[in-house]
Amino acid sequence: MERDGNYLKSPDLLPVTHQQRNIGTFGFAVIWIGMAIVLAAFAIGGSAITNLSLPMVILATLVGSCLIGIFMTLIGDIGIEHGLSFPVYMRAPFGTFGTHIPSLVRGITAACWFGLNTYFGALAINGILNLLFDFDNWFICFLVFAALQLFNTSLGIKSIERFADLAAPVIILISCWMYYTLADHATSQGKNIWTWVETPTTGFAAFTAFMVVVMANMGFWSTLAADMPSLSRFFKAPKNERNWFKRNKTQLVGSLIVMPITNTFIVTIGAVCYMAVASADPINALQQSASGFILGILLLMIVLAQWSTNTSANVVPAATIFSNIGGPKVPFWVGVVIAGIIGILAQPWSLFNVMVNVLLIIGGILTAIVGILFADYYLIRKRRVHVKELYELDGQFKYYKGFNFAGLVAWVIGGAVANIFSAYSSLVGFFVGAIVYYVLAKYWWFKKYPQAELEDPSDAKYLGITVGHNLDELFGQQVPALTDQEEEELVEQPDPLLEIKGAE
Repeated sequence: MERDGNYLKSPDLLPVTHQQRNIGTFGFAVIWIGMAIVLAAFAIGGSAITNLSLPMVILATLVGSCLIGIFMTLIGDIGIEHGLSFPVYMRAPFGTFGTHIPSLVRGITAACWFGLNTYFGALAINGILNLLFDFDNWFICFLVFAALQLFNTSLGIKSIERFADLAAPVIILISCWMYYTLADHATSQGKNIWTWVETPTTGFAAFTAFMVVVMANMGFWSTLAADMPSLSRFFKAPKNERNWFKRNKTQLVGSLIVMPITNTFIVTIGAVCYMAVASADPINALQQSASGFILGILLLMIVLAQWSTNTSANVVPAATIFSNIGGPKVPFWVGVVIAGIIGILAQPWSLFNVMVNVLLIIGGILTAIVGILFADYYLIRKRRVHVKELYELDGQFKYYKGFNFAGLVAWVIGGAVANIFSAYSSLVGFFVGAIVYYVLAKYWWFKKYPQAELEDPSDAKYLGITVGHNLDELFGQQVPALTDQEEEELVEQPDPLLEIKGAE
C-alpha cells in the first residue's frame, strides 16, 4: 500500500509501536542459540587449529564474539529507542537514496549466508533420504529446503521465535554429541585436543594468527551487527527508562552472553572436527563418525540448525532491505523471495573452502558501516532522531539528490583501509569509518544540510521510548505513549497497525 505516493512509507518499514514489541529476554536468547549454532562457523575453527592450540582458538573466538556483540548492542539501541529498522535509519547517514547502496551490500551478503546454510541443510537432507530410500540428489534437496525456509520466514517474526523454541534444545544436544564423539575420534589417533596444533606458530606470527581468528569471528557476525535494529525493534523494553543498560537488557543478555558462549562452542567443534577427520566439513564428519538410525537423527538436527539460523539472521534482514529498496511495490514476502533467489545464484557450495578470507573482507566493509552508524547516532545526534523526516521524500534526509556524501565517502575509506590491514579488518573498519564520518558530517555536510535534532536537541521531540513516546506507524510521528492501563483497555479493540505485514 502506498501512502500519499511516498515510497519511503512502505508498510513493512514503518516504526514498530510499543504494543507490537513481543520478544523478551528469554525469547531473544533462544533465537540467538538458533542463530549462533551454524555449521559455517566450523570453517573458522578448522582454519584456526592449523596455527593455534585449542585454548587459544577458544580465547580468540570469545574475544571476537564479545567485541562484535558490543557493536550489535550499541547499534541495536536504534531499534529499541525508535522502533526503526536498519535500512530506514541508514537514510540518516547515507541519504534517502544513498542508503540503498550499503544496504544492498548488506542484503546480498545475508542472502549469500542463507544460501550457504541452506547448502549444509540440503546435504543433511540428502543424507537422510539416502539412508531411507537410496535417494541421492542434493541439489533437489537444496531447492526444496530453500523454499520451505522462505515460506516460514514470510509468516513473520513471531513464527521465527516459535520455530527457534522448537529447534534450540535439539540443536544443543546434537552439538554436544558432535563435540564428544569427534574429541574421542581425535584422541584415538593419539592427538591431545588441548595441545595439538598442525603448524605451530610463535612470536608475532602467533599474534597475527590469533587476530585473524578474532577478526574472522567479527566478520562472521558483522552483517547482524549492522542490521540489529531490524530485530531489536521487536524487543520488549520499558518506557520512560533512561538507563541505557536497563533499556537494552534483552540485547545485553543475548549478544554479550548467549551468543559468545554458543558461537565459541561451535567454533570449538569445528577445530575438533578438523583434528578428528582432517576436514572442517560437518556433514563429512558426521558421516565418518555415525551410521544408521543415529546418523539419520543427527542429520535431521543439522537441518533444524540451519533452518533456525537462516530465518532470523539472514532472510529477515535481507528481505527488509530489499523491501526498502523496492518501496511499497515490494512487500516483505517478495523481499524474502528475492533473498532466496540471490542465495541460490551465489552457488554457496563454492564458498566454504575460502570462508576465512571472505570473512576478513566482509568484516572490514560491514563494520565500517557499523562505525558510521555509531558516529551518526551516538556522537553526532546523541540518540535524538527526527523520525518523521526519515519518511519524507523532500525532508532533511534528502540531502543532495538523496545522497549523504559524508557517509558514502567514510564507508569507502573505512572499507578500503580495513582491507589493507586485513588481520585487523573489523576493528579498523569500525574506527576509521566512525572517525571519518564524524569529521565530514559535523564539520562539512551538516553545515550545508542542517539537521533539526542538532539545531534543537530536544529530548521531548526527538527521543523515543526513553521519554515515553510511542511511534505512530501510519504517519511516522511521535505521539504520547499509552499507559499500561490504557493499553489493557484497548486489547479487545481492533488495531489496524497490528495488521501490517512483517511487523509481527
